[in-house]
Amino acid sequence: MNPSSPLDEPAIARLVDRFYEKVRHDAQIGPIFNAAVHDWDEHKLLLTSFWASVALRAGSYRGNPMGAHRPHPIRAEHFDRWLALWRETTAEELDEASAALMLGYAERIGHSLKLGLGLHPQAQPFGVPIVGIRR
Repeated sequence: MNPSSPLDEPAIARLVDRFYEKVRHDAQIGPIFNAAVHDWDEHKLLLTSFWASVALRAGSYRGNPMGAHRPHPIRAEHFDRWLALWRETTAEELDEASAALMLGYAERIGHSLKLGLGLHPQAQPFGVPIVGIRR
């Protein structure tokens, strides 16, 4: 934990860098990320922009997280592992209040992505029946 570091863009950049180094080497989610990310430096810059926009209201992120995740073979347990690594890294890199804030954002975002990708256990298909016409 770094108790003297404020939650600012440099702190978020350090968090993102450390976190994605763990992700890259993780046995469960590393293969998915490594297959999808072709330029890790660029990806970390994009995700720093994303998290700065979320936590600091920086407004610097332009993208579509749902669209970015949709084409990949992601399962619900991958989100759980991602969140466990995020929890671990925020605790190591941020003061307690900032770590709790960033974890709360990640939990809500992960929940929304799981729902949007149809991976949440309570997610239900739309269930629109196909009605035939008899003549």
